[in-house]
Amino acid sequence: MKDHDISRRDFMKRLGVGAGVTGLALAGCKSPAGQLSEKSAALTDITTDKMTYRLNPSSGDKVSILGYGCMRWPTIGNDEEKLDQETINRLVDTAIAHGVNYFDTSPAYCRGHSEHATGVALARHPRKDYFIATKMSNFAPQTWSHNASVAIYRNSLKELQTDYIDYMLLHAIGTGNGMEEFRARFIDNGILDFLLAERKAGRIRNLGFSYYGDIAVFDWALANHDKYQWDFVQIQLNYLDWKHARELNPRNMDGEYLYGELEKRGIPAIIMEPLLGGRLSNVPDHIAVRLKQREPEHSVASWAFRYAGTHPGVLTVLSGMTYMEHLEDNLRTYCPLDPLSDEEMQFLYDTADLMVQYPTVACNDCKYCMPCPYGIDIPAILLHYNKCVNQGNVAESSQSQNYAEARRAFLIGYDRSVPKLRQASHCIGCKQCVPHCPQSIDIPTELHRIDQYVEALKQGVL
Repeated sequence: MKDHDISRRDFMKRLGVGAGVTGLALAGCKSPAGQLSEKSAALTDITTDKMTYRLNPSSGDKVSILGYGCMRWPTIGNDEEKLDQETINRLVDTAIAHGVNYFDTSPAYCRGHSEHATGVALARHPRKDYFIATKMSNFAPQTWSHNASVAIYRNSLKELQTDYIDYMLLHAIGTGNGMEEFRARFIDNGILDFLLAERKAGRIRNLGFSYYGDIAVFDWALANHDKYQWDFVQIQLNYLDWKHARELNPRNMDGEYLYGELEKRGIPAIIMEPLLGGRLSNVPDHIAVRLKQREPEHSVASWAFRYAGTHPGVLTVLSGMTYMEHLEDNLRTYCPLDPLSDEEMQFLYDTADLMVQYPTVACNDCKYCMPCPYGIDIPAILLHYNKCVNQGNVAESSQSQNYAEARRAFLIGYDRSVPKLRQASHCIGCKQCVPHCPQSIDIPTELHRIDQYVEALKQGVL
C-alpha cells in the first residue's frame, strides 16, 4: 500500500463514519445556487453498506451499479480550465464511502483535465478499492497515427497515477463518417491490436467500446466479438431512447436494439446518458407532476436511474455528478436499488410517448462541440431553449395565450444563462462543431433558428 493510501477504517473515521454511525458531515459543500441545502448537511438517511453490485462475468469484478462519470467535474467559478480539486476529492471520498467503485473518465473530458483531477482524488485511496475506466479518445486526425494514439494511452496511465487500466474503451465508435473513421482510428493504425496486447499483458483488465451514431459500426464490432472478445460495451440507454431514439435523431439507434444485441451475446452493458444530459431530470412541468404523483418522496431523476439499473445485463450506470446533491440523490436510489416492476416500466414507456411530443434539441451537454472558435456557448444556448420548451415558454406566435409571460421568461433567462458575446447571434456557420457532436445535431442550423426566434421576440414580430 502506498504511503498516501488510506485504510478503510481511517478513511471512514476521517469522514466521521464509525460503527453504528451513518451520518457524513458535508459542511461547506454548496449547491448549484451556492447555498447549503438541508439534504447536504448530513447523509443521515443513506447507509454506507447497502450499495447494489453487479458481477462482471468476464473478470469477476464486483461493480457498483452506480458509476461515477467524470465528464462534469466542478470548476472554480466560471473558469472551465480550473477544476475544483478540493470539491472533487470530497465527492470521490463520499462516493467511495458509500460503495461506489467505478470511475469513468477520458483524456477529452473537462478540457483535457479530467484524468488528472480524477487521478489525484483516487490515488488517496487503496488501488484495490476502485476501478478506473478511461478511453482511447483519438478523435483528431493528427492523433490517428499509431505512435500518437499510444502516447494518449501512456499519458492516461500517468495522469491517473496507475500502472493498469481496469476498463479501457475505444471512445465513441460510430461517430464522424462511420466505418471509415473507425478503421482510421483503431484498425488501420494497429491501435486495437496494441490494446489487445496490453490486455493480454494485464495492463488493461477489460477492453470494450462506447458507441454513438452509425449503427453499421456497432454491428461490425459485435459481429467480430469472437475475434476481439469484448469484455463490456457502453451504450446510451434511458426510457425515452428505448423506443424513440431514432425518432428524436435519425442517426441514433433505439436502446432496445442496442441492449438486446449485447444481451444475446452475454456482454455486460455500461450505461451512459441515463438522464439524456439532464433532460430526464428537467422534464416538462406536467410530466414532472405525473412522476411525482406516483412517487412523491423521490426525485424525477430517480425514475431514470431505477429504469437503467433494472435491466439485468447492466453492469453499472454512469452519472456525471457535479454537485453533492446529485451524488446524494443517486445514492438514495442505488443503496440499494429497488428494481422497477413491469407495471412501472410500462408507466415510463407511456411517459416517454408523452415526452416525445416536445420539440427539444437532442443536446446532452457533453461539450464535445466546445470550445467554439468564436466563443459561442453552444450547450448553454441549446439547454436554455430546451428548458423553455419544457416549461411552455416557447410561444408559437404573439397570439398565444401566454405570449407575454413566455417572451419575458425566454429573453430574461437567455441573457442570464448566456453572456451576450457568447449567444447564437455570433455563429457564422463555420461548422467546426458539427463532426464532434455524438448526437449528430446540425448545430449551426439550430443556433440560427434560435437566434431568429430571439430576434422575433425582441422585435415583437413573432
